[in-house]
Amino acid sequence: MTTPTLKRTPLFDAHVAAGAKLVPFGGWEMPVQYTEGVRAEHQAVRERAGVFDVSHMGEVQCSGPGAEAFLQHVLSNDVAKMAIGGAQYSLLCNEDGGLLDDLFTYRLGPDRFLTVTNASNHESDFAWLRERAADHDVQLDDVAGAYAMLAVQGPRARELVQQIADSPLPPRMQAAPRIILGREALVCGTGYTGEDGVELLLAPADAPAVWEELLRRGALPCGLAARDTLRLEVCYPLYGNDLSTDRNPIEAGLGWACKEDTGFVGSEAVRRARDDGPEQKLVAFKITGPGIARQGNPLIGGGEVTSGTMSPSLGVGIGLAYVPAERAAVGETLQIDVRGKTRTAVIATKPLYTKETDG
Repeated sequence: MTTPTLKRTPLFDAHVAAGAKLVPFGGWEMPVQYTEGVRAEHQAVRERAGVFDVSHMGEVQCSGPGAEAFLQHVLSNDVAKMAIGGAQYSLLCNEDGGLLDDLFTYRLGPDRFLTVTNASNHESDFAWLRERAADHDVQLDDVAGAYAMLAVQGPRARELVQQIADSPLPPRMQAAPRIILGREALVCGTGYTGEDGVELLLAPADAPAVWEELLRRGALPCGLAARDTLRLEVCYPLYGNDLSTDRNPIEAGLGWACKEDTGFVGSEAVRRARDDGPEQKLVAFKITGPGIARQGNPLIGGGEVTSGTMSPSLGVGIGLAYVPAERAAVGETLQIDVRGKTRTAVIATKPLYTKETDG
């Protein structure tokens, strides 16, 4: 039986040159960490600036007279509220309210949108969208091959990118075309770390030069492991861990991204879940003693850990878990079975890390 060939981003050679440890992820060969290690990468993003290759993410362009109406039908958030240059987080749900993916959409024009998908879901997302586009006056294009994507994150991230930009960068939750190091880019004021920064969508051939220039100016290359510790500290969910078709937006704590009155696919199921209240809720926790909980560790009395790591900023084990709704209050104690050892944790307020909790 042959192993499927892993895809490589346009920055693969740069990762090898930087000493990256490469691992399979969502069908791609991706850097999990570089020579300085996960903690150094994590701290660089919290204190200065780091750059991530996120070119494995997928992109779908939706254009045409019916673009807004179509996206309003398939995405959970209120697409009509997005101005040109706006960015919006939303969910893709099935008819039962199960989560197919979580997405970012950018409005590039009155009738043109770009939606960024998770790597492992891109092909299934596109097929699902295409199936439902037949009744709408839209052109749907899989444009993943047209883009590389760099996430520059941290307190100095904007400053570094601004030094090589032709004009002021768009603010948070906005997107705009800019010239970066002489190359056309879509600059988006979004990210997955809890820090300020931007995400750059570039032509694949242009990505290596921009990557190298950002490193030269002081950004540290960061891999998937630091991306995971950073997002967990601020309680951003990860599809495949914390989100799945077995979960709905209400139990995942993402009801704020659902506007049922728009009639999106799955809206009736989501409304029922909101009205009835979820049986389980996704909570954040801190381990009160030694040890780290990991995805799949069961909770004594019901529930399961979906993500877990050691927090470099807080110095304790942290994670996300689904717990019975009646035991989901902040301050509740959890007993987690970690490979036969019981670890005690306490449910904590989201996000686990803010600048105020630092140190």
